[in-house]
Amino acid sequence: MVGGSVTKNTSANGKKPVQPAPKADPKDLSFEREVAEQIRNEKLKKLWDTYGTYAIGAAVAFVLSIGIYQQVVHSQLVAAQAAGARYEAARQLAADNKATEAATAFAAIAKDGPKGYATLARLQQAATDAQAPDKTAQAVAAYEAVAADSGSDSLLRELARLQAAALRLDAADWTEMQNRLTPLVDERNAFRANARELLGLAARKANRTDDARKLFIQILGDSKASKSLKDRASGYMTAIVAADLGKTAAPGAAPATPAPAEPTKK
Repeated sequence: MVGGSVTKNTSANGKKPVQPAPKADPKDLSFEREVAEQIRNEKLKKLWDTYGTYAIGAAVAFVLSIGIYQQVVHSQLVAAQAAGARYEAARQLAADNKATEAATAFAAIAKDGPKGYATLARLQQAATDAQAPDKTAQAVAAYEAVAADSGSDSLLRELARLQAAALRLDAADWTEMQNRLTPLVDERNAFRANARELLGLAARKANRTDDARKLFIQILGDSKASKSLKDRASGYMTAIVAADLGKTAAPGAAPATPAPAEPTKK
């Protein structure tokens, strides 16, 4: 070799060593950031040019919608308070035995009052009709109309169904009462105990003693049933037991004479 040894550009394993990556020039990085920022700004500008007006409109609409919603809520509260006052005034008329004036007031609320008070007014009208012997059918129809009104509160609809069944108890057969009350005797229904009482009475009327007994026992075991209702159910059960004891006794049989007591042996 001329002029001394020559250093080989290889590593011990025969591979060329990896050259370290050249350090980025801070000026180049700054330029890249500027380009990226410019691209973002251009995109935002295009988005604003395209949708900016709609964004402003949406923001204004949102603010307006909040104001409109508050106005609607306020109007509903005012209407509800006014309807509540009208309903209480109508009830007072009924309490004062001013039946004609009360009926007129309830009819007006049922016609143009808020839905809840309108339904209450319809129920009150039906209750008033139910007190008149010649308006039972009219009252049943009124209750059934409320029960069929899907726009009314579900609890009020179930109450109307229960009241209609109560008015039909004397005239209806067992099948009709079953159809009216079976949906109400469900364990989750608020009126289940009252519905069971009516259905139990209908069962007794139809000589279905076992069905009646089962329903009355359910009332007695219901922790949510009122004390007065449980007392009535207890009375019904007493009557059923007495009737069963009467059936087991032979008709016309003389009471058994007790055997004479035997002398005590000493």
